[in-house]
Amino acid sequence: MTQGPLTTEAGAPVSDNQNSESAGVGGPVLVQDQLLLEKLAHFNRERIPERVVHARGAGAYGTFRVTADVTKYTRAKFLSEVGKETETFVRFSTVAGNLGAPDAVRDPRGFALKFYTEEGNYDLVGNNTPVFFIRDAIKFPDFIHTQKRDPYTGSQEADNVFDFWGLSPESTHQVTWLFGDRGIPASYRHMDGFGSHTYQWNNEAGEVFWVKYHFKTDQGIKNLTAEEAAVLAGRDPDSHQRDLRESIERGDFPSWTVGVQIMPAAEAATYRFNPFDLTKVWPHADYPVLEFGRLELNRNPENIFAEVEQSVFSPGHFVPGIGPSPDKMLQGRIFSYADAHRYRVGINADHLPVNRPHATEARTYSRDGHLYDGRHKGAKNYEPNSFDGPVQTNRPLWEPIAVTGPTGETATPSHAEDDDFVQAGNLYRLMSEDEKVRLVGNLAGALSGVTRDDIAERAINNFRQADEDFGKRLEAAVQALRG
Repeated sequence: MTQGPLTTEAGAPVSDNQNSESAGVGGPVLVQDQLLLEKLAHFNRERIPERVVHARGAGAYGTFRVTADVTKYTRAKFLSEVGKETETFVRFSTVAGNLGAPDAVRDPRGFALKFYTEEGNYDLVGNNTPVFFIRDAIKFPDFIHTQKRDPYTGSQEADNVFDFWGLSPESTHQVTWLFGDRGIPASYRHMDGFGSHTYQWNNEAGEVFWVKYHFKTDQGIKNLTAEEAAVLAGRDPDSHQRDLRESIERGDFPSWTVGVQIMPAAEAATYRFNPFDLTKVWPHADYPVLEFGRLELNRNPENIFAEVEQSVFSPGHFVPGIGPSPDKMLQGRIFSYADAHRYRVGINADHLPVNRPHATEARTYSRDGHLYDGRHKGAKNYEPNSFDGPVQTNRPLWEPIAVTGPTGETATPSHAEDDDFVQAGNLYRLMSEDEKVRLVGNLAGALSGVTRDDIAERAINNFRQADEDFGKRLEAAVQALRG
């Protein structure tokens, strides 16, 4: 803001910003005091609806640099040559908490990236876990209702949480992640990120590959125990946001090594489980991670509301060479994320500075509406037209996804390991004895708050089906806590 006299929103100089106009000393305030009315009216409208999920977050700008040649897999221009750099904006977040909730809690972390590429913005919306609680978006509103405050008690209720998880066995894998050591990261800098969903890459020849993104923290993994987190959340609710901001201020720029698992499209139908199932990981032994980039965060936002709160991300923001997959959760999110931001911020949200393309220009025929800035000036408002308006390219961003095969089979047929418990059990058996003890203790502590025996028993049974020892230990631990 430049120096000079204080003004109204219309630019007129303000003579007195300390006292409202009144009829004499101590008299009633006059409605002619437009500065008073303007300030109060603006203040009443300062907030916009917070995100229903991922409300609590922090963000930073950075740079993505290509470190390996991936042009045989994708024609995306921002990945076209080694050494190429692209400006990015990243938003980290918790899932369940409200805007003022503490950072240091047991919760997945959102890991959302916006690449300002020369072909438009590419948004990659993931988490710090490679899997999720459910595989179908139709269950998402119900799932989130169980994680948010109960409409009667006004608090998060263990009965709601474990009732849903117990009745949704596909959640077993993610719950095992959540209550393990990585359930409470020490900071945003000290956690990995994942695209989580399966996406499509396609090359210049039209060949299709299914991919999963991995962001490996270069700072190393650091986590908090439940006890450490409880102290930190009470002492410094803004711990993760503060840590990210201060590390960038002192020049200690956090970074991640970026890799991708690549599956040729033809292998999806015969793989042993559905590769588009968000509740499952692709074993690295089957599809190793190919490192191809480095992400560094090196600039803080100048205004949290304008750049973090009003930042919008949509899984449907693709660029040529990258597209969706038959992942049912991804397909639902392609609609719901963009729709949520149209409601929260407005239909012109994509044209705010933090959201609009930086390396190219958005050329659309969409105009008017809330916060419209007149960017089209006098250009024609329809297409096709004869006035040199923008035209279509006639080349899709991604290759078509078949709904059925040549003999009528579905695009995602049944696979040998389409099971809700195999990978959760594998994850448990990978853990050291100390990690298992902490996992069981964390879960038992949460489950001990469940008031109905049938809900607790059903939840425990899911972990028993993942691994007999897992379920046996958990049952004993819950019984011990209940006395």
